[in-house]
Amino acid sequence: MFAYTYIKKGKFELLEKPRPALLAPGDAIVRVTLASICSSDLHIKHGSVPRAVPGITVGHEMLGVVESVGSAVTKFRPGDRVTVNVETFCGDCFFCRNGYVNNCEDPNGGWALGCRIDGGLAEYVRVPCADQGLDLIPDSVTDQQALFVGDVLATGYWAAEIADIGAGDTVLIIGAGPTGICTLLCALLKSPGRVIVCETDPVRRRFVEDHYPDVLTVDPHSTDAAAFIREHSAHGGADSVLEAAGTAETFRLAWQCARPNATVTIVALYEETQMLPLPEMYGKNLTFKTGGVDGCHCADILRLIQAGRIDTTPLITHTYPLSQIEEAFELFENRRDNVIKVAVRP
Repeated sequence: MFAYTYIKKGKFELLEKPRPALLAPGDAIVRVTLASICSSDLHIKHGSVPRAVPGITVGHEMLGVVESVGSAVTKFRPGDRVTVNVETFCGDCFFCRNGYVNNCEDPNGGWALGCRIDGGLAEYVRVPCADQGLDLIPDSVTDQQALFVGDVLATGYWAAEIADIGAGDTVLIIGAGPTGICTLLCALLKSPGRVIVCETDPVRRRFVEDHYPDVLTVDPHSTDAAAFIREHSAHGGADSVLEAAGTAETFRLAWQCARPNATVTIVALYEETQMLPLPEMYGKNLTFKTGGVDGCHCADILRLIQAGRIDTTPLITHTYPLSQIEEAFELFENRRDNVIKVAVRP
């Protein structure tokens, strides 16, 4: 089969590899029918994910059809249409039992697919702990509707869940890339009073304005974002801030735009160390929540999609065959042609 492979820092390559085989009783082999490129793939390419293993097939955002299952798999059988979770988790350890599946104690626990073991920008993928890592796609839900369930949409859902958003609150989302937009969609489920999206890219601001007209947008390069947030908030800043951009500037904006005693949720993956200027923050009494997605709510997300409460299909702006994956990555990495997300068909 063909698989897009991490060769070394700065280099991915489409290689021919053997099809994956079942290695453990809990494994499943999934024939990939649709996949996508994630910004985390770019972080691997740039060398900012030290745990990524050269030689692995990249890609952790995919769905497909079950081809075969190990003897311990009880929830799935060949022919099932499934989403694949970005995280591998056993379901039994302390962290899994408490919903912290990103920290699963299994040797392949947490983000393994496309990072430490072969992922899904390929024709087939082996999924460990399949009973936990797969979710059935309802017949009424298309591949395009379900594409982001296992990763970027799971991230947005997790972020909104931990962000302490109350009905009527003012919510600030920093960054209107795919993660920011999925976070926006899930924050809207919490019935906030006002949502503001802070984004420098005019194409992405226009995407938000066109698709979510009740959401305010602000460009921090042309407007004093903190002053704008204060003007549109009841208590001197946002009640909940979700930072999904991942730069030093946006990290600083996150705490500056929060009201005293607010919650700041760090959704982004940073390529460099960030520092909190605690003397400047003294008295704001902020709560920071950080870390990788705990992607254990995919079944709930699929039900919301089926009910029409979440629709991420507008994010798919381009579709490429796997044979043209280099072109697809170049477009996504350089944000050409108003790209938001790229779907990949093996």
